Amino acid sequence: MTLDVVNDQNEKVGTVEVAEALATSRVRAHLVWESVVCANAAERRGTHATKNRAQVSGTGKKPWRQKGTGRARVGESRNPLWRKGGTVFGPQPRSYAYRLPRKVERAALRSALVAKLHDEAVVIVDRFVSEEGKTKAAAEMLRRLGATRATLLLDVQPDERFARAVRNLPDVRLVASGRVTPRDLAGSRRIIATRAAIERLQEVLAS
Repeated sequence: MTLDVVNDQNEKVGTVEVAEALATSRVRAHLVWESVVCANAAERRGTHATKNRAQVSGTGKKPWRQKGTGRARVGESRNPLWRKGGTVFGPQPRSYAYRLPRKVERAALRSALVAKLHDEAVVIVDRFVSEEGKTKAAAEMLRRLGATRATLLLDVQPDERFARAVRNLPDVRLVASGRVTPRDLAGSRRIIATRAAIERLQEVLAS
């Protein structure tokens, strides 16, 4: 598979060869799904909480004696069977984060990238530059490159001026190639990457 490399005017300036091991790789959608679920779980706040019988307000005194009243035995008014009593096994603050095996994460990233390559949703540029760091100029450049909603920009080491130019654009994210995740790729309609970023990803994923 060969991809065209264009400049900021969307003019072809070269080509980049996609490794055969990557181009012929099978798309494993279930691994992408597992990685996305893992990433979403890590972002859950987990601040939910309920009060157990030790935390609700109320006395610990026994309401009536154990026997002889004809009523059901009860030890305190905070027991879970009574109104305003404690909650049994209710949710408590906790972290939902967990880690997938490194091979699973790498296979999910490979599948997400291959799926976008098959969908022709990847555009390769020679580099990302912004001389003045202006948002208007960056928006015009992305429009020439066919950027639509949910655009992901990939670079090995994002330029500070360019990052400043695109940070206020809606639905545009600039991510370093070493930190991109399957969720980033799967949730983007258009992926615009530099030649260096694609070559770096190939080195990691084609092995």
